[in-house]
Amino acid sequence: MPYQVEMPAPHIVAAAAETILDGIEGDHEFPAFKTATLEYSGDRQCFTGFPVVSRWHLENDAPALFEEALRALALKAAVHALTADERAAEIAIAVPVDEMTHAMLAQAQLLNRIAEARGISIIHQTDQENTDYRAGGYTHECYCLAWGEPPERFWLDHEEVERRRDMLARMYASIGLDRSGREHQIDFAEPVAA
Repeated sequence: MPYQVEMPAPHIVAAAAETILDGIEGDHEFPAFKTATLEYSGDRQCFTGFPVVSRWHLENDAPALFEEALRALALKAAVHALTADERAAEIAIAVPVDEMTHAMLAQAQLLNRIAEARGISIIHQTDQENTDYRAGGYTHECYCLAWGEPPERFWLDHEEVERRRDMLARMYASIGLDRSGREHQIDFAEPVAA
């Protein structure tokens, strides 16, 4: 039987998430956290996360995507605060948004201190994460009640992400990057033809 828990009403999650987000952004360490996260996003190159965004440009898109990932973490923290259930808090998040949360989580000391000061839990566990996001679903409803309609550029439905990943996989394979960049046959001991 699949894991099930009664989820809190979206309007309650939305109100809690707004308060959580305001607290995070109001923390004295937030500017350092944001700077560190945006710098890290340049170090994390994922072939199937950020590149599913049309005409992706790291330097131009990262600040807006940072805001979306922060909202996602606030929603997850709100669900956790209301249920005390880590698995329930792993609500569906769009792939590009989830990818930016990884850059945030890499700033462990800063994020942990901010969360501790606010009395919240930041929830993310890779083997539990849920990227099965769809417009009209629970996450979408909670988000809309808190901040209005999420930007479709980043909040892509799961099926659209999979379609784009398939396109990217074919393109990567055409230049010798197999399994979407997880494997190649380049021997760096020999010069690579330009």
